[in-house]
Amino acid sequence: MTIEIKVPPLGESVSEAIIARWMKSAGDAVALDEPIAELETDKVTLEIPAPAAGVLTSIIAEVGVSVGVNAVIALIDEAASTSVNTPSAKVTSAPPPTATPAQNTMHSPAVRRLIDENNLDPHRISASGKDGRLTKGDVLAAIEAGTAKTASSSAPAPVTPHIGMPRIEMPLEERVPMTRLRKVIAARLKDAQNTAAMLTTFNEVDMSAVMALRSEYRDVFEKSYGVRLGFMSFFVQAAIAALREFPAVNAEIHGDDIIYKNYYNIGVAVGTPQGLVVPVLKDADKMSFAETEASINGFGVAARDGKLTMDDMSGGTFTISNGGVYGSMMSTPILNKPQSGILGMHNIQKRAVVISGKTGDSIEIRPMMYLALSYDHRIIDGREAVSFLVRIKNMIEDPRRMLLGL
Repeated sequence: MTIEIKVPPLGESVSEAIIARWMKSAGDAVALDEPIAELETDKVTLEIPAPAAGVLTSIIAEVGVSVGVNAVIALIDEAASTSVNTPSAKVTSAPPPTATPAQNTMHSPAVRRLIDENNLDPHRISASGKDGRLTKGDVLAAIEAGTAKTASSSAPAPVTPHIGMPRIEMPLEERVPMTRLRKVIAARLKDAQNTAAMLTTFNEVDMSAVMALRSEYRDVFEKSYGVRLGFMSFFVQAAIAALREFPAVNAEIHGDDIIYKNYYNIGVAVGTPQGLVVPVLKDADKMSFAETEASINGFGVAARDGKLTMDDMSGGTFTISNGGVYGSMMSTPILNKPQSGILGMHNIQKRAVVISGKTGDSIEIRPMMYLALSYDHRIIDGREAVSFLVRIKNMIEDPRRMLLGL
C-alpha cells in the first residue's frame, strides 16, 4: 500500500514551509516515526516523521521548494517493508575509537553550521538528542570545552613573516542569494507593515523597585522554585493587567469584525541562530511568577537546541520583545500578525532623573528603561495605547500592585 507523506499543519497564520533537507533518499528503508525530512518556516524548523514503515519510493518536493499545508512531498511503499532491511535491522560495523556509539550522522542546519564554522569533528562530540542525534547544545558545549577540533584545526598555523600590518585581500563587494527562509521572513514582516496602520508610542520606567525586589528575594526564590527570578515575569504580569483594562490591545481584526479575546497568551521573543522566534505562554494569566520564569527558561533551551514545536509558537494574543539583552536603547518593534500590539523592552541604563517628593524635587541616579508599544491604529486609539503603556509603567514602578491585584 502506498502512503502519502504530507506537510502537517504549521500553526497560526503559517501556510507554507520550505524543504530544508531530506534525511532519506528514494529507495531507502524507513521505520515508523523515523525522521525523514526537515521543514523550515519563518518561525521554526520541524522534522517530518515517517507515517509508516516501508520504503521511500518517491521524493516529490526537492530541497529548497516551498510547500503548502497538506501538500504531498513523498511516497512510502508500506508493502515493501518486509523485503528490505529497516534501519533498526541493519548490521553495522563497530565505530572507530573516536566515534560516539550510535551517533546519528543526520544533523540539523544549525548543528551543521556550527560544526563547519568551528572546524569540528562531529564524531568526537557526545550526542544527547533523540536516536543519538547531536543537538545545538551538544556542539556549543564541545566548542566551549575545546574537545572536538579536527586534527587539521588543532595544528598551529604557519607563521608568515611580514613587515608592518598584514595585507588581507578582500573583495569590495560580495553578492549572495537570499535564502528561501529569509525571503519568507522578509515577506511576512513587510506584510505586517503594509496591512496594519502601525504606530509606536514610548515611555520610560524606573526599574529601582523591581531590581530591589529581585535582589532581596533572588536567593530564596531560586531555592524555593529551582528557577531564577528575572525581569520578564514582571512585565508579563504587568502586561496582562493592562490588557484586561484595555481589551482592544488583546484583540485582532478579522475582515470587518473585531475579535476580543478573554484569554491571555503572551508571546515572548527569543533569539536563535536562524532568527527571532516567538514561543507563547499559554494562559499566562493563570501562571505564577515561578511558572512564568520556568516556562520562559524552557523555551530558551528548546530554541537553542532547535526543539520548539509549532504548537509552542501558535495562539499568541500579545507579544513582548526584549531588545535590551542585545544592548538596544530604543526601537520600534513590528507587530506579530494578526496581533494588534507588541511591547518592546530595552537596555537598563543609569540616568539622572528628577524625583518629586514631599519636601520638593531632587535629582537622583536611577536605573531607567525605555518602553515602546507598537500598535495597530485601526483598532487601538492613541489614548488607549498611551494609557496602556502608562499602566505597565505604574505597575513596574510599584510591583506591589501585581501582588495585590491592583
